[in-house]
Amino acid sequence: MLLESKKKDLAELEALASQGSIDLFYGDETRVSSEGYVPYGWQFKDETVCVLSEKGYGMNILGLISRDNKCHFTSTEQTINAAFVLSYLDDLSRKITIETFIVLDNASIHKARLLQEKWAVWQERGLFIFFLPPYSPQLNLAETMWRKLKTEWLQASDYGEKERLFCAIDKYMNNIGNKNTIRFNPFNIN
Repeated sequence: MLLESKKKDLAELEALASQGSIDLFYGDETRVSSEGYVPYGWQFKDETVCVLSEKGYGMNILGLISRDNKCHFTSTEQTINAAFVLSYLDDLSRKITIETFIVLDNASIHKARLLQEKWAVWQERGLFIFFLPPYSPQLNLAETMWRKLKTEWLQASDYGEKERLFCAIDKYMNNIGNKNTIRFNPFNIN
C-alpha cells in the first residue's frame, strides 16, 4: 500500500521534472575503499578463490543524480553523518533556482531531528525532501550511479594508491553527464 502510494507520488514528480517544472534528484551515500568492490563472482567446483583486501583508505561520497545525468556530489574521508548531510543540503538550498526535490531512502541520517528542524527553511527556499518507502532501493537512481562507479568506471589499477583512487573518483564523478553517462530506464510505476 505505502509502496504503491509512493510510486504514484514519484511518478508525478518525474512527470513534473520531464516538463522542466521542477528539478528532481535522487540521493545516496557510498564508500569506495582500498578493500575493493566485488559485486559477484564464480568459481569452478573444488577451486579455491582468494580476493585480497586490506583495511586502509577510503572515500565516502554523498551524491545526487537526475534522470538527465545532472550530478552534484561531495566527498570526504570522514564518516558521513546527519550533520554532514545537513550542511550539504543547506548549501544546495541556497543555490537552487527552481523548486527541487531530493529523493532519499530512510537512512537514519536522512531523517535525523537535525535535518527535520531545517525542512521548513528548505521548503521556503524551494528544496523538498521525498522519502522512498522502506526496502525499495530499486527506485533510487543513485544506486545505479554507485554501481556504475564501482563496476564500470573505476579500474583495478585505481585502487593501488590512495591519491590515485581519490583522483579517479573525483574524475569519474565530475564527468557524469559528459564522458560518463547513465541510461536510466524510463520511470515505470508497475
